[in-house]
Amino acid sequence: MGATAKKTDTQKKPRTAPPEVRRAQLIDATITCISKCGISGTTLTGVTKEAGLSLGLVNFHFKSKDALLTETLNTLAAEHRDLWMKAVQREDLSAADKLTAIIEAQFHPSICSRKKLAVWFAFFGEAGHRKSYRENSSQFDIERQEICAGLCRQIIAEGDYASPDADGISMTLEAMFDGFWLNMLMYPSKFTGKAAVKQVRIYLATLFPGHFNA
Repeated sequence: MGATAKKTDTQKKPRTAPPEVRRAQLIDATITCISKCGISGTTLTGVTKEAGLSLGLVNFHFKSKDALLTETLNTLAAEHRDLWMKAVQREDLSAADKLTAIIEAQFHPSICSRKKLAVWFAFFGEAGHRKSYRENSSQFDIERQEICAGLCRQIIAEGDYASPDADGISMTLEAMFDGFWLNMLMYPSKFTGKAAVKQVRIYLATLFPGHFNA
């Protein structure tokens, strides 16, 4: 029995792996730990246990818990940005299509799983880590908001819409994104990503009826 278990463990966690693989394993384990225990309850020992790796390995890749937390946050932010930026950079898409792509990316299952949402709100909610969020990830929020405002300006010009304020719309979209994320985390049986996308599109349809429909 012991020999079999040992063999299985070896198969699951090879003794040697590229550094980027080990870092990814540790970051995935950190996401799991934060979703279960919060930031204050997450320890390097707990992360290594979750990852099935040694404490020495996490100390080799990340010099401290704060360094691991920062890299975890940066990884989530970059993953999110990469998803919607691919659509924004496509020249064959209209401004409305690009704005739709940003909305859909915001609620994509790979981005807003309950586990990852728990990590985002852990950083939002713990005062000691809000500074880390502002320093490392808030620029992505600002970038997205500015791009959304620019897309709204294009749509306003295309449709000759008289009253909408592009900056105000982009700020409202950001508030809707955060609000739906929180509802999806707290009430998963009532709020889904698809429903959130639909509600955001309904909002845009009231402003840009020639470009969006409910």
